[in-house]
Amino acid sequence: MGDLKYTRALLKLSGEVLAGEKGSGIDFDLTERICRHVIECVQAGAQLGIVIGGGNFWRGRSSGSMDAVRADKMGMLAIMMNALALEDTFEQLGQPAQVQSACVMPQVAGCIDKRQALQAMAGGKVVIFGGGTGNPFFTTDSAAALRAAEIEAEVVLKATNVDGIYDSDPRVNPGAKKYDVLTHDVILEKRLNVMDATCAALCRDKRIPMLVFNLNEPGNILRALQGENVGTLVKLDS
Repeated sequence: MGDLKYTRALLKLSGEVLAGEKGSGIDFDLTERICRHVIECVQAGAQLGIVIGGGNFWRGRSSGSMDAVRADKMGMLAIMMNALALEDTFEQLGQPAQVQSACVMPQVAGCIDKRQALQAMAGGKVVIFGGGTGNPFFTTDSAAALRAAEIEAEVVLKATNVDGIYDSDPRVNPGAKKYDVLTHDVILEKRLNVMDATCAALCRDKRIPMLVFNLNEPGNILRALQGENVGTLVKLDS
């Protein structure tokens, strides 16, 4: 097993990835496979935090005429459901895990605390950051960048269903060009939709590289931590 290039990382998972082909809810067999890949990384010496989305239960942007703030608060609750599902799956597999919440809900999880998170990760726990940023109008991509900055992560790993960043949607345009390497500024200038502008800008300002890769390929999380360019690397300088 190769040495790790990145020891402390923030893994961003969409809520939809937990649903798999079901399209909604949680596919627990798939969730277990994802957790096993994460455990492989912890056993290799990585310290991992996870930010999960909630789109498999609720997407605020699809809430029609509902008040946007209220819709986003519902999204935060959906995220917490996924965070708890991940925590339970890890623990069933024998991997210590801890949920921290951006929303105050003491009966469910403790509040996000940098010192506790760092101590937990150093002790071999996977820390799952739930509740998004705790504020409306921010995506879980922004939450991932924020938590990565807080825990001083060396990289943000954005796991997706495609093998990197393209200049257009490869599912629609067969001629779409894949980037192997690009900068945060290019993402912002070209308005590439792989992540929101707040996420790209914060990672740029905090000098945190990002790697966008396909989660469906077994072993990709570990290979990403080992420094293999398994997708698209986003860095400060081209």
